[in-house]
Amino acid sequence: MKNSLNEVEVFAPATVANVVCGFDVMGFALDKPGDVVIARRSDQKGITIKAVTGEGGVLPKTVDKNTAGVAAKALTEHLHSDIGIELEIHKKMPLGSGLGSSAASSVGALAAVNRLLGEPMERRDLLPFAMQGEKVACGAAHADNVAPSLLGGFILIRNQQPPDVIELDTPEELHCSVVHPHIEINTGDTRKILRKEISLEKAVTQWGNVGGLVAGLLKKDFDLISRSLHDVIIEPIRSVLIPGYDAIKKAALDAGALGAGISGSGPSIFALSTSRSQADEIGCAMHEVLENLELESDIYISQVNRQGPRILREE
Repeated sequence: MKNSLNEVEVFAPATVANVVCGFDVMGFALDKPGDVVIARRSDQKGITIKAVTGEGGVLPKTVDKNTAGVAAKALTEHLHSDIGIELEIHKKMPLGSGLGSSAASSVGALAAVNRLLGEPMERRDLLPFAMQGEKVACGAAHADNVAPSLLGGFILIRNQQPPDVIELDTPEELHCSVVHPHIEINTGDTRKILRKEISLEKAVTQWGNVGGLVAGLLKKDFDLISRSLHDVIIEPIRSVLIPGYDAIKKAALDAGALGAGISGSGPSIFALSTSRSQADEIGCAMHEVLENLELESDIYISQVNRQGPRILREE
C-alpha cells in the first residue's frame, strides 16, 4: 500500500501466558480485553507520546520509558526513518492483571506504526521490537505475551533469544473465561519465590504435559488438552498468593472447563472450554467464588483470538 495514511487506530489483544504447564514457553491471545493505540503523522521528527489514558496516570509519556514508545522507536530506527509519529495509548485493560497489558501496548503501537508507514515489515518480523518493549516493562525480553498478541492464537516459544516462535493450530471451538480479582501481584515478586531447581520427576511430568497440550491443539483432541492442563512446578507456589484460588479453579472444573490456571503471574485466572455458553457458565462460577470472598473482580469471556491486532480505523 502507498504511504498515504495520516492516522491509524489499532486494537491489540490481551493474552494468557504460561497456559498452566507451559511456563515462559506458551501463550494465547484473547478477543477481549485489550489496548487501543493511535499512531498519526506529526511535524516533530521521531516518536512522541501525546497521551496515555485509562491507567490512572501511572505510565510514563517519555518514549524511552514507555513500552509502546520503545517498541515503536526500535522499529523506526530499524527502518532508518525519522518521520514524525505521535502515539496515543488508551489502556482498556487493568495493569498488573497477568493479561499482558504491556505487551498489548507494544503490539498495538507496532501494528499502527507499521501500517502508517505502508507496512514495510511483515507482521511476524515485528516480534523483536515488541520484545524490546517487554524488556522495559518487566526487565526481560520474554515473548510469551507479545508473540500471541502479535500473531494471534496459541504460540509455542521454542527459544527466547534469538526468538523462535511456532504458531500452533487453534481449534475454533476454544473459548476462554477469565476472572481478574482486584488485588495486585508484582510479577517480579512472583518470580523471586520460584524454586531455582526442581526434581527430575517433576520436570518429566511437566514437559510431558507441554507436549500433550501441543499435540492436543494440533489434533483438536479436547480430552488430551484437558489431561495436559496440569502444572506440578509453578502453580503450587504461585497459587498461594491468590485468595480462594483452589476454590475458583474447582468451580471452573465443576462447571465443565477443560482446565484452569493462573494467567501469566496472576492474579487473573483463566479457564478453557469448547463453547460460548459453557464459557459463560464457567465465568459466572468463578466470579461467584470471588463474590463470596467479598472480592471485587472483572470477568472476560471470549473465543481464543486467532487474528492478533486489528485495524479499527485509518484515514
